[in-house]
Amino acid sequence: MKKYIKIFAVSTLLVLSACSDDFLENTPYTDKVAENFYKTPKDAFQGLVAVYDALQQEDGFGGFLLTSEIASDNCFGGFGTADPETVLGWDRFTYGIDLEMNNPVWKNCYKGIYKANILLENLDKVNWGSDPSLKTRYEAEAKFLRAHFHFELARMFGNIVALDHTLTASELNLPRVEPEITYALIASDLKFASDNLNNDNYSQPANVNYGRITKWAAESYLAKAFLFYTDYYKKPDLAGVVTKAQAVTYVNDVVNNSGHGLIADFSHLWLAASLANYAGEGNTEMVWAVRYNGSGKGDWNLHEGNRFQVNIAPRGGDIGVYGTGWGGAPVTKKLYDAYENGDTRRDATIIDYVGEGLNFDPIAREQRQYTGYSWKKYCRITIAAGSTLGAGDFQIDNYEDYAVIRFADVLLMAAELNLDSNAGFAQICLNKVRERAFKDTAHNLPVTLPVIMNERRLELALEGSRYFDLIRQGTAVAKAAIDNTNSDPQFNVTFRIETLGWFPLPQSQILLSNGAISQNPGWN
Repeated sequence: MKKYIKIFAVSTLLVLSACSDDFLENTPYTDKVAENFYKTPKDAFQGLVAVYDALQQEDGFGGFLLTSEIASDNCFGGFGTADPETVLGWDRFTYGIDLEMNNPVWKNCYKGIYKANILLENLDKVNWGSDPSLKTRYEAEAKFLRAHFHFELARMFGNIVALDHTLTASELNLPRVEPEITYALIASDLKFASDNLNNDNYSQPANVNYGRITKWAAESYLAKAFLFYTDYYKKPDLAGVVTKAQAVTYVNDVVNNSGHGLIADFSHLWLAASLANYAGEGNTEMVWAVRYNGSGKGDWNLHEGNRFQVNIAPRGGDIGVYGTGWGGAPVTKKLYDAYENGDTRRDATIIDYVGEGLNFDPIAREQRQYTGYSWKKYCRITIAAGSTLGAGDFQIDNYEDYAVIRFADVLLMAAELNLDSNAGFAQICLNKVRERAFKDTAHNLPVTLPVIMNERRLELALEGSRYFDLIRQGTAVAKAAIDNTNSDPQFNVTFRIETLGWFPLPQSQILLSNGAISQNPGWN
């Protein structure tokens, strides 16, 4: 889904990093605009592709994945000793070095929301001919994506501006709303997608619809939103839209009927951990992933490739099978030590330089906050090790997909949601994850909430879940996990409870709002 149209229309200050009177007064200058474009199903499909395209621009430096993992107890900030210290703000919960440190997430998510709203507002203009059900499908996919962008914003910033329509000129300075309003929109969008998409599973690349949103992705995401909202805000249901019983029904449907499952070997999920044994991006465990490809164009104006991977790859040149990168987010020893002996996930998740016999000289490579460990998940590999990067730019043309929801995550959410009502099923779900990890049944544990949360930490490490799993359990839990005291002050971290777990808003967005938006607590 790479080819897309760009629809130029009056947008919102929320999406822009800057604005001018000229911009607001100019008429659209592209050949096709929303007012005259949407006529045929093909037009609508191009509009839908534009929404999907926003996903590929989410991550990279300052994106959701990198930021949240650095803020968690999984990683420090890292990068080079001479690099800007922006990452230390995420690592140490400080704000002042770079007041725009979180603008990439804010800006890109609102761009995605804007594109989704443009499509949704124009579906009625399309002549659907003999296939009116196509309209419902496109609506469901667009609403899922709109919910995804809102959910990323709401988890990072707390109260946000929830947008179910494109803004008029009089609405450009809207205030943030209470979380129940945002989550009611998220829940309604995901419920519509869950209830209106068919039972297809597009996990295989040969499928013509490979990579598109499915019913199973929507049901899984509903469970994820339910757990975060009800835990963090101490609510009994998802903003009055989805009850716990409904959330259980949705997640159990994915477990029992989706056709998704765990692949046999955890390491085969990740290219750098498995090389020739890599299961590939289109494996049955991937319920929903952001798709990338190594197009080899080396064009910075395109967003085809994965721009995140270079950030966490080893700094200072190739080493072993691992391709060079910027050395961001070095993994903590605490995470490495959290894995039990025999847990196959540790060595598939983390590069242990000494343990793997790799001579990594942090001084020569100018590595900040060297711990001896870095990411194996999502790490680049060398051409000699089997990379198909070819003529592409190693900074922007990496191709491994970002797994937003794996079936293992679904199983652990099902264990959590069924714990009180169907402990037997919860135990089965937990056992499947641990038995794959240890390749035996001897390491199974009785299912409890602390056991499930620890299992989420180990199974989903470096996948963007840990920080939000901590703060949904309470800021005291987050502080106990994240705080770090070390004889070397570069590793000292103090989580600040007064922030409530939210990240600071970009200063530009506060200024552009003309007083409608104020900074999050604890960051002034």
